[in-house]
Amino acid sequence: MAAFSTSSSRPYHIIIFGASGFTGQFVVEEVARTASEGPKGSLKWAVAGRNRAKLEKVVEQAAGTLSKPELKSEVDILVADVSDLDSLAVMCKQAVIVLSCVGPYRFFGDPVVKSCVENGAHCIDISGEPQFLESMQLNYHDQAAGNGVYIVGSCGFDSIPADMGVIYTRDQFKGTLTAVESFLTASAGPEGGCIHDGTWQSAIYGLADSNKLRSLRKKFGHKPLPVVGPKIKRRGTLFYSNELQQYAIPFMGTDPSVVKRTQRYLTEELNESPVQYGAYVGVGGISNIFKLVFAGLMFFFFVKFSFGRNLLIKFPEFFSFGFFSKAGPTRKQREGSSFRFIFLGEGYTEGSDPSEGKPNGKIRTLVKGPEVGYVATPIAMVQAALTMLNESDSLPNTGGVYTPGATFAKTTLIDRLNKHGIHLTNISLFICLLEHREVLLLFKASLQCCCFPV
Repeated sequence: MAAFSTSSSRPYHIIIFGASGFTGQFVVEEVARTASEGPKGSLKWAVAGRNRAKLEKVVEQAAGTLSKPELKSEVDILVADVSDLDSLAVMCKQAVIVLSCVGPYRFFGDPVVKSCVENGAHCIDISGEPQFLESMQLNYHDQAAGNGVYIVGSCGFDSIPADMGVIYTRDQFKGTLTAVESFLTASAGPEGGCIHDGTWQSAIYGLADSNKLRSLRKKFGHKPLPVVGPKIKRRGTLFYSNELQQYAIPFMGTDPSVVKRTQRYLTEELNESPVQYGAYVGVGGISNIFKLVFAGLMFFFFVKFSFGRNLLIKFPEFFSFGFFSKAGPTRKQREGSSFRFIFLGEGYTEGSDPSEGKPNGKIRTLVKGPEVGYVATPIAMVQAALTMLNESDSLPNTGGVYTPGATFAKTTLIDRLNKHGIHLTNISLFICLLEHREVLLLFKASLQCCCFPV
């Protein structure tokens, strides 16, 4: 197992691979910003990628943005390329943890994971691609476990807020939590907002290969997770959410699959009661629905054909009504944007029997933070790495390919996120579902006082 401290043979705590990419540049800034949180108050780190000149420019930009001119001389630059396996091996042998920022991961992620496993470096990525994440688990979990290496995927906005949000909600509930629904909204400032088209490309290829994902999942041979309490009711494809006071749709990203993998680990490995999960995202009012339907129809039609996928990739702004952009958001757009998750959970309070009757307790928690892609994601990724470096005794007993929830459930990652702008908050502890109308009205009034619609 690779040590969680540096040595002459492994001189860097962290190497950011793909540092010159659109997301990678913000990960560089976040690492530089939080270097004092490394082991013993110091973090030894480097950047890596295939183009030295671009990497030098990224470090120079970070130095200017953070007013830290010393970065230009203190941060080492390594040249490595996913098409050159020897260069990857050299890089991985020098790192305790590799932060992989090389999406779309279905094309570039596998060689990085393979090299990390073979050369004893732990790996953290920010993938939102279920097919990649689950194929890494299928292909490398046993080897990673044998080598004492931790491979932790989806450590960005997909899916740390969702996965750790469910963990937090469960831990705050006084009893047995059986089901959670999350409702996500994102807000833009006066400058508007958008997402870099790398995420758009991942969605295109993910939908095109959806049949391969179903085939992949069959190879695990998983038994269905046990259901504690009533089975969670799935909402419609489009519905009006009283929780958000706007229309909502099921969340199409990787959060549901990541949370389910976490719950499987907690159930099968730690013998904990599983939590069912449903994820939804607000889409706004009627005008947004028309845009969504039109864009969705075009997307689902074009993604079926190679020429259609090429058009989608070439013109992301047109096909997404400007939501995805080749240029990505400006700094002002990033500074003005934010997200909010509301988690609604239900279960059985302490002393109640989960095998009898309906759930008699509810909990309502909130996760909120800054712009999702290039502020919250670097924060989540870097804090995951710092947690791993500083709290190795709290990680799973053996290495392997894990989700964030499985990896960090017993750590202080949630506290670390709270200190860095991703806030997880209890807005109501469990409420007994008494049939007295006065109690229910009091509950409703208390939530409205918290500025959240009931």
